Amino acid sequence: MKVAIFGRFYNKTTTTSVETLLHYLLKKEFDAYIETEFSNLIKNESQNGNDYSSFKTFDALDSSFDLLVSIGGDGTILRAITYVKNLDIPIIGINTGRLGFLATIQVNQIENAMQNIIDGNYKISERTLLSVETSPENNEITTMNFALNEISVSRKNTTSMITVETYLDDEFLTTYWSDGLIVSTPTGSTGYSLSCGGPVITPGANSFALTPIAPHNLSARPLIIPDSTEIQLKVNGREEQHLVSLDSRIATLDNGTIIKIKKADFKIKMIDLPSESFLVTLRKKLLWGEDKRNQ
Repeated sequence: MKVAIFGRFYNKTTTTSVETLLHYLLKKEFDAYIETEFSNLIKNESQNGNDYSSFKTFDALDSSFDLLVSIGGDGTILRAITYVKNLDIPIIGINTGRLGFLATIQVNQIENAMQNIIDGNYKISERTLLSVETSPENNEITTMNFALNEISVSRKNTTSMITVETYLDDEFLTTYWSDGLIVSTPTGSTGYSLSCGGPVITPGANSFALTPIAPHNLSARPLIIPDSTEIQLKVNGREEQHLVSLDSRIATLDNGTIIKIKKADFKIKMIDLPSESFLVTLRKKLLWGEDKRNQ
């Protein structure tokens, strides 16, 4: 099995996870590749760096890879998809972060998780992505114009509100007076959107959520729409520019730029192990069921 390993940090919280995974891959004789920058981090920071000198490195992926293992939090997985893109490489996340809705494997589960994958004892959860186009075209966005969690517009260099003129399939919806607007996938519904009062959406739902950020018009509420909808946004405000973010990647746009958002033409494959599911994760991460009346 050809495996790619991706991470962004090598510190106290990741050391045990990295070493456990790499030792297991060596023992099972995986054809394993470590992303180049992450490999350099491991060699420079690990006391056992020389033990992993046999691992090859990668700067880009191709369809010959069977699996990508992300070591970190959900943010690391969001960065990992910029390597996976439309290659249909399944992803599994080892959690060294905090909440972890995508990265769910704990350090004491690594060997068991990898053995389940070897044995084929897992399911694939396909996750919808968003794509974005702007007019005029923005080079920062064009090179990587997709997001797994959300695409959001927000104010820049000001404490004043912005207005977000919003159309759905060319029909006017409303103009949000707010700090910004989040367009979220089901996967992203437990991220930024949730913290702004958006709904939780199960990963298999064919829906997107529009969630305003601190809206001034208090009647504005999150809105669920079909994922076949094309969304068009136009931002204005006191400053001449605003921000658009695609997961963790941020670009600056001039006010008045037309932003078109729709479902991407490919999906990301996440691995679900028998002991993990979205509903299990909800109960664990959001403490659903902890009410004493359920006991």
